[in-house]
Amino acid sequence: MEAIRAEAVTKSFGKIQALDGIDLQVEPGELFFLLGASGCGKTTLLRCIAGLETPTAGRIFFGEKDVTQMPPHKREAAMVFQSYALWPHLTVAQNIAFGLEERRISKSEIHRRVEEALEVVQLSGFGERSIDQMSGGQQQRVSLARALVVRPKCLLLDEPLSNLDAQLRVEMRREIRRIVKDNGLTAIYVTHDQEEALAMADRLAVLTQGKIGQVGTPEKIYREPLTPYVANFISETNLIPGKIMEVRERYAMVETQAGPIIGRLSDPEWNPPVGASVQLSIRPEAWRVVGNANDNVITGTLVDRSYLGQRVQYWVETAIGRQQVMEMNPQNVRQPGEKIISLHARHSDVVILEP
Repeated sequence: MEAIRAEAVTKSFGKIQALDGIDLQVEPGELFFLLGASGCGKTTLLRCIAGLETPTAGRIFFGEKDVTQMPPHKREAAMVFQSYALWPHLTVAQNIAFGLEERRISKSEIHRRVEEALEVVQLSGFGERSIDQMSGGQQQRVSLARALVVRPKCLLLDEPLSNLDAQLRVEMRREIRRIVKDNGLTAIYVTHDQEEALAMADRLAVLTQGKIGQVGTPEKIYREPLTPYVANFISETNLIPGKIMEVRERYAMVETQAGPIIGRLSDPEWNPPVGASVQLSIRPEAWRVVGNANDNVITGTLVDRSYLGQRVQYWVETAIGRQQVMEMNPQNVRQPGEKIISLHARHSDVVILEP
């Protein structure tokens, strides 16, 4: 396993700047996610790390080795693509062995390592099958085995689960994380799927317009986003404008159209002055229809709902706009039209952000 480091990496395509001074450190053995909307630069950054693109400026390091100008095959990194990129006319074993044959490994060693790779991805005995006999999930495993068989120090994955159905994606999340951890790999994984990143990552970076908006653990970024963009992108949230009334250590009182709401400052080093404009982020599950005396409380009218089995989503019209509310394990589903619904939120569940 090896650390991967990007220093001031910039990448331009003509007048389009895809990456704008990216600084990033991925620790040895870490499963690190690059997360962002289409066009944010995440795949371009991965391709620069893989050697498929050369940065316009800046440097890429594997461990202490500067690999910025090094060709892909010398970087000891393997890449898994969204499209699987398997040869349809070759068997499973032949697809996996392709990279070893290019490296002129002996036939006996190739056979041994292919069998090992098949075992790692739980496809033992499938070596002689043709690719078109394999399901989508099995083809993704073959793609992983082909990457692992060359014994890379780093594994790079570009939206590898986007072509699978929902249930198979959930199963493959666990499988990919197991493979990375069992094989002691440093892995960088690109996705636009927030749930995938939250479920799998050791740490993640949220990118926007070629820059990194925030880096941290899934829990840190979900609970303590630094900007409205990060809060809204990492998962659904209610964003509410307001002005600072009072600040006490990490908490502040904010004036809103529905009255004062108390929350915690997103950045402990930020000390906004009284009167400063801010945004409040309140997750749908943070709003509750039953609460305590010390909670923030607003009222509204239930205008819509969506029953999803294990949870129900409500939309409540309030003085601060329509609020999305999520109730888990609902026993009695409320119906649209209910008047004066009281919504409660603990002070610690309200995050105050710079607008």
